[in-house]
Amino acid sequence: MHIDQYVATLREDGERLAGVAGQAGLDAPVPPCPGWTIADLLRHLGGVHRWATAHVVMERKEHFSRDEEQQFFQAPADAALLDWFREGHRALTVALASADPELDCWTFLPAGSPREFWARRQAHETAVHRADAEAAVGSRPRWDPRFAADGIDELLDGFFRRRPQRLATDPPLRMTLCATDLPRAWTIRMETDRLYVDPGAQPTGLTLTGTASDLYLLLWNRAEPPSVEGDPAAWESWRARATVTWG
Repeated sequence: MHIDQYVATLREDGERLAGVAGQAGLDAPVPPCPGWTIADLLRHLGGVHRWATAHVVMERKEHFSRDEEQQFFQAPADAALLDWFREGHRALTVALASADPELDCWTFLPAGSPREFWARRQAHETAVHRADAEAAVGSRPRWDPRFAADGIDELLDGFFRRRPQRLATDPPLRMTLCATDLPRAWTIRMETDRLYVDPGAQPTGLTLTGTASDLYLLLWNRAEPPSVEGDPAAWESWRARATVTWG
């Protein structure tokens, strides 16, 4: 995936999310996020977009004060909420598309460059929340398999590599993810000391098979396993432990 592909996907998913939000209505519940409505989703993601834009634009500023961060999430009344979301999303895509390739700013996951990090992270942040919005109207998005596989890589090699001990189990458990629409597989090993992720399919007690988009949503706890072969204990153990942490 190239930066321009991340930005294009970010642009498309944000626009689709806004369209679905308008269709569903601000009071519609968001099934993958119990207690949230579409309005809550727009306030959250609109704030995240503004927070990300500020890092890209202000470059070397590592941390914002509590008051500064709260400003990013100061959303208007419901009548203006959707336009507010669209404005923040548009500003983020413009900032990333026009950013200096040598951009130097704070990041929190490995990447080829800070600009690549923010484009990738915000593309996946927006994609997952697009799925949340679509769940409110009973639909499910599909992405280019390469983008969905990249999202799986980001989750396994990025977020969960930061806290590998949280996914340690005793006795060890192993599971394999196999994509059906591109030649990719991931073997996840939850050992007694930490989490390990190996490329390719290896013999394990559980194999989950589906499109890359299905597996992407599955790992983000936005879907149930599309096809399960073997003992589901590994999946239940994963689901009980695998939550994203930012700190």
